[in-house]
Amino acid sequence: MKSERIPVKSFSADNGFIGKMQKLVREEVLPYQYNILNDAIPGIEKSHAIENIRLAAEKLRGKDVKPDEFYGMVFQDSDVAKWIEAAAYALAAGEDPELEKAVDETIQLYGASQHEDGYVDSYFTVKCPDKMWTNICDAHELYCAGHMMEAAVAYYRATGKDKLLKIMCRMADLIDQNFGPEENKRHGYPGHEEIELALVKMYEATNEERYLKLAKYFIDERGKKPYYFDIEFEKRNHASHFSYLYPPYGMYSNGPKYEQYHLPIREQKSFEGHAVRCMYMASGAVDVARLTKDEGLMDTCRTLYQNMVQRRMYVTGGIGSTPKAEMFTSDYDLPNDMVYGETCASVGMMFFTKRLLEAEQKGDYADTMERALYNTCLAGMSLDGKSFFYVNPLEVEPIISKENPDRAHVLPVRPAWFGCACCPPNLSRMITSLAEYIYTIKENQIYVNLYVPDQAIIHLENKTIELETVTDYPYEGLIKFNLKTAGEYEICLRIPAWSSNKWSIMVNGEKVQTEVKDGFAHLKRAWNTGDTILLELDFEPKRVYANPKVSKDVGKVAIQCGPLVYCLEEVDNGKGLQRIYLPKDSELQLERRTDKLLGINEIHTKGYRLKELEDETVLYASDTNWEYEPVDLTYIPYYAWANRGENEMTVWVHEKA
Repeated sequence: MKSERIPVKSFSADNGFIGKMQKLVREEVLPYQYNILNDAIPGIEKSHAIENIRLAAEKLRGKDVKPDEFYGMVFQDSDVAKWIEAAAYALAAGEDPELEKAVDETIQLYGASQHEDGYVDSYFTVKCPDKMWTNICDAHELYCAGHMMEAAVAYYRATGKDKLLKIMCRMADLIDQNFGPEENKRHGYPGHEEIELALVKMYEATNEERYLKLAKYFIDERGKKPYYFDIEFEKRNHASHFSYLYPPYGMYSNGPKYEQYHLPIREQKSFEGHAVRCMYMASGAVDVARLTKDEGLMDTCRTLYQNMVQRRMYVTGGIGSTPKAEMFTSDYDLPNDMVYGETCASVGMMFFTKRLLEAEQKGDYADTMERALYNTCLAGMSLDGKSFFYVNPLEVEPIISKENPDRAHVLPVRPAWFGCACCPPNLSRMITSLAEYIYTIKENQIYVNLYVPDQAIIHLENKTIELETVTDYPYEGLIKFNLKTAGEYEICLRIPAWSSNKWSIMVNGEKVQTEVKDGFAHLKRAWNTGDTILLELDFEPKRVYANPKVSKDVGKVAIQCGPLVYCLEEVDNGKGLQRIYLPKDSELQLERRTDKLLGINEIHTKGYRLKELEDETVLYASDTNWEYEPVDLTYIPYYAWANRGENEMTVWVHEKA
């Protein structure tokens, strides 16, 4: 059965926590990022992304542009693409003539940088036009094209303007002419997956079957022998793009697992290699499986998902355990102070789980999506929207980050921008597009995946439904639904795993019993205008324990309340967070603080801190009397850490009997 995405134009969420985040991105973050892309903010990492596109356009008009005038990463165009996509979703939520004008001008410039045959990529146009399509392993041509395709579809759906869509149709057609199973084509696939899911979006926007067929080809060709990247490597005489980062041969040096071509996807049992690539690959695979009714491919996606959530995901929804090539490592290897947990990887996990929910409605997928959203994703941006994390650790001691080169990636404060700035605009496009994550529509059923205060107009099989959600989620467990449309339809409410033992539903003030299937409570009846549904979830703070196979968390405990994972910060609790012990029976008290960190629930409890030795000359001792001092502990939501200056932070603490 087909599941539909709710159109972004049918959704409004200007209230509550998510509403504040979306408003922040629309009003502050998008203009800020646009200025950065135009190098208009002094004192931060240079972007040059829009100037690169301008240089490409000038070169095509005959101007003498030197190769070294290009600045930035080979995939610098993708920052612009993600910004356009984020702006498109913002425009869908409400008119903004100034933002729309900026997007239109950027699209006009991008179109001017397109070659006659449809090729468009500023890096290769400016820097090395003779190297197009010669280094798919390293050079991100298909990745950049995919991101701009996503932007084109989003902008077309939001505004009805098709200029960028037409530009990217020409690029998609050129890619289709160059890649595929035919003898005269390259039998390759992208080094960094992304175009697979983008081609599916292009297919859905244009009904051009070739785009879906090409997406399927890229999915199926990956991992076949002889490896395309081996052939390509020899053809270019071992020349590599990222040899300075991954010596001696760039990304090729990392081996087949790094880019997920070690096996055909249908033979893969676990996510291996670069975490972001894994998420984009899986997202495209679910799309292809859903649209082509390929149950074998869908089974593979289920297997990969289960391995990730059962063995390779942090309690915060972070993924990627090592800074070495930003990769997954092995089952249960989840270090807290060496974690990578890239923001883009958790954003990618939301893409993946959203598509799983479109394919089959299972509450576990939405639980994982919610875990990533409210913890790692939102931690990736400061509360003022002006600084960002690439890496999202679960434990930080600033002095170690500064002095230990192995911890240099674990920053105690968010930078304003990055030379490799994939995460900030990726986060922006996810936040502005959240309407597409909240509901899944299946014929005459409305599945509510995420609880957000909103006004939604939902198109069912034979009826259009207006639905209002009222809640202070994620800071309370009461969610009220006001039904504004009469008729017979089914509303399916997710019962999160963290509340599965304690929840209730009332319809028009009367408690009801209902079937829970695959994590959703099903309510099917003939509804009247004015009917109300009240869902109450368990919002008591809870202790969370890791599987003992996660060696770094043995004997430790984390705190979660609703979907939010909590942490300790030095600013609230003093230095020496790694010496904190939380008694097993210590009461956890929730307090609403509207005056702190833009409004949070903080958790108060009592614990102990192991005292330092009086004799500082002793490093090891065979006999000493350890002493503990009682301390009052204050936990804050993990997403809100690092907004009050440089200080220690930890999610996991020792538990004391």
